[in-house]
Amino acid sequence: MPGRGHPGAAVSAAAPSRIAVVGASAAGLSVVEGLRREGHPGPITLIGEESHLPYDRPPLSKQLLSGEWSTDRLLLRGEPDIDALGLQLRLGTKAIALDTKAREVALADGTFVEYDALVVATGTRARRLPGTEGVPGVHVLRTLEDALALREDLASEGHLVVVGGGFVGAEAAAVARGLGCEVTLVTDTAQPMGDALGDELGAMLRTAHHEHGVRIETGVLVDQVLTDGGRASGVSLRDGRTLAADAVLVGIGAQPNTEWLTGSGVAVGNGVECDATLYAGSGVWAAGDVACWLNARTGEPWRIEHRTNAAEQGLAVARNILAGPERATPFDSVPYVWSDQYDLKIQIYGRTRGADEVRVVEGSTAERRLIALYGRNGRTCAAVGVNMVRALRGYRAQVAAAAPLLTGSAA
Repeated sequence: MPGRGHPGAAVSAAAPSRIAVVGASAAGLSVVEGLRREGHPGPITLIGEESHLPYDRPPLSKQLLSGEWSTDRLLLRGEPDIDALGLQLRLGTKAIALDTKAREVALADGTFVEYDALVVATGTRARRLPGTEGVPGVHVLRTLEDALALREDLASEGHLVVVGGGFVGAEAAAVARGLGCEVTLVTDTAQPMGDALGDELGAMLRTAHHEHGVRIETGVLVDQVLTDGGRASGVSLRDGRTLAADAVLVGIGAQPNTEWLTGSGVAVGNGVECDATLYAGSGVWAAGDVACWLNARTGEPWRIEHRTNAAEQGLAVARNILAGPERATPFDSVPYVWSDQYDLKIQIYGRTRGADEVRVVEGSTAERRLIALYGRNGRTCAAVGVNMVRALRGYRAQVAAAAPLLTGSAA
């Protein structure tokens, strides 16, 4: 119920009363919980395009896809916990327009939500290959329904072609092999997850997939999805070859959900453009995958599609809304993401992309148990651990401080 914040939580007298949050996933939930925890007593409206209560997305390509989890286990909070927040829930309703002068959000059902402060937490959607939307047997993996549809196709133990060698593609390939499917993974990089891990660790991952029976085609683009009788039957590659398939998973990245902000005056580029405090101006804030904020340490615009980042930004936005733009503090955190594939637990602190040097400082790729530091201009920008969960935590501070890159032996 409203006013459920911690005893003694300070809320500025000038803090906005009516707060609307568009996006009911991890970031949006984190915002509303943070507002109540900090003592905000006013009305909060949580708007979500999906009809589900907020749920966790990383397990979609892991535990849910494999059938290890039921859909109930995905929920970030149960119904009693959501009820206790005293929200005005508008689930299953898409935001279609924003008027920052009237401070009003237009919804697809013809209604409007008024606000004093607005948080855009609309996340991203999966990129698709042109002409494949609605084609049976062609899948993306972003929502609960996406995962269930793909799981149904995998139950036939046919041939799955995975387009894209990033987190989603590599994880889904591992799960599909575990379910007995024939799997071919196609990526335009030299190694699977090469963009995130680099060639040395990517080669280690490629070997692991090979050992589990995944066929990998690297350094090649998919030209189009082939169909037979209206259903996906394979893919054609840019080099002229074709691959037969019973199902195709497209995992080629995501794009921010910002189209509904057209004409609103909110600056949009690679997401909602914010300052270092996640403020976009005109009473609008952003959090999660859709937020592109000015990193206070690097001076560069960052947009991160990580589950932990979404939750951390949601809490930061809640505090900054109540403090007000003039007293808001910059968002500062070390990004963290993980991936489970076969018996490999891969964890990343920081940002590996853009690194110009990689050093394995503990373990080795041969052991498949290691810690690698990633450097940029001689400074540590990321640390990656493979099956070294506890040891990796000790390198987080080095990443946070952008410390000089440690010396170490190569694997």
